[in-house]
Amino acid sequence: MTVYDHLLTTFKKKGAGYFVLLDPDKMPTDAIPEFCAAAEKAGVDALLVGGSLILSSDFERFVIELKKQVTDIPVIIFPGSLQQIIPQADALLFLSVLSGRDPHYLIGNHVQAAPLVYRTKMETISTAYLLIESGKPTSAQFMSGSFPLPRSKPDLVVAHALAAQYLGFKFVYLEAGSGAELSIPDDIIKAVHHTIDIPVIVGGGIRTVQDAQDKVKAGAAFIVTGNIIEDTHDLDLLGKFSKAIHYKL
Repeated sequence: MTVYDHLLTTFKKKGAGYFVLLDPDKMPTDAIPEFCAAAEKAGVDALLVGGSLILSSDFERFVIELKKQVTDIPVIIFPGSLQQIIPQADALLFLSVLSGRDPHYLIGNHVQAAPLVYRTKMETISTAYLLIESGKPTSAQFMSGSFPLPRSKPDLVVAHALAAQYLGFKFVYLEAGSGAELSIPDDIIKAVHHTIDIPVIVGGGIRTVQDAQDKVKAGAAFIVTGNIIEDTHDLDLLGKFSKAIHYKL
């Protein structure tokens, strides 16, 4: 079974899936075993690894250590650059910043990445990345040079999501950005969910279990948390988020 098929099965069985985004700059490698044990116990469905910048860490070593510690959780690259494409992961989100108009992030990077991905034989999951206004500038916005879609314009977000579906993307990722002040509005998630047929991933600014639960009710197929775990170091939150998101269990 491919990672993509596994994620779809998880979504249908559990009601929604729970991803945790890990930035190697913010997690020392010696903290990986404890984190992975807690993630498996909590029922986390996938680990996303990446960041807008990787300054201090050995990205490849970080992924290898993750793979040593987890048995049932796929490790998926959430690439911030070409340097983050490595063969040790289980899959790669092949992201296109569809909310922006910079050809480099729409297709340019992808052409450069394609031969490298081909050589690694890694599974790719084509994902339309829609950056939504979140109250303050984020690293994702700055690094991609992408003007975010207005949070007060659900119809504009829906139009981009429809374009993603018609272009053949497998997922739509509604992103507020790492450390966002505000998470994606529930009315945007609801509008997108009721219009398109492909699963919607929602991340950025989700700090409470209730917020995650509300986004699942609005139509999110997968919820992503990142900063809240890194900032609080409270691994018990993994189980609380997981229980709220997996509403069918």
